[in-house]
Amino acid sequence: MTDEELQKLTEEISIQFFNKKFRHKARFNKRLRTTGGRYLLRTHDIEMNPHLFAAFGIEELIGVIKHELVHYHLHIEGKGYKHGDYDFKYLLNKVGGSRYCQSVPEKRRTESYKYHYICTDCTQSFKRKRKIDTKRYVCGKCRGKLKPISSK
Repeated sequence: MTDEELQKLTEEISIQFFNKKFRHKARFNKRLRTTGGRYLLRTHDIEMNPHLFAAFGIEELIGVIKHELVHYHLHIEGKGYKHGDYDFKYLLNKVGGSRYCQSVPEKRRTESYKYHYICTDCTQSFKRKRKIDTKRYVCGKCRGKLKPISSK
């Protein structure tokens, strides 16, 4: 889906469920990682996570668009647009928007851990990217001594 298609879909959803026009920009933002979308207060634009659409499809995307449009329309009208506000909860429930989106699967980084430590008392394993001072740090589980096992 392109930004133009997303813009058109957002405008259609706004008319269909809110009976109001969406007069700003809707676009994908590849940098979004932990959220399905966001409404920008200063510009009134909506940004959507393309990874969410790729992973879960159009239905999940529509639910998140409705959520962001609730923020948009309430903010424009000067009503309570925040998640905890009554106006927000009421309108979100009325239009059937999603309160939370599904977790977007993250791409695993190929970067592996360089250092591996083990507790001498409880055998808890610790993997670290950086070397730690075993004289200064202890096991977070039992406060036992740490012993380096391997380093790459």
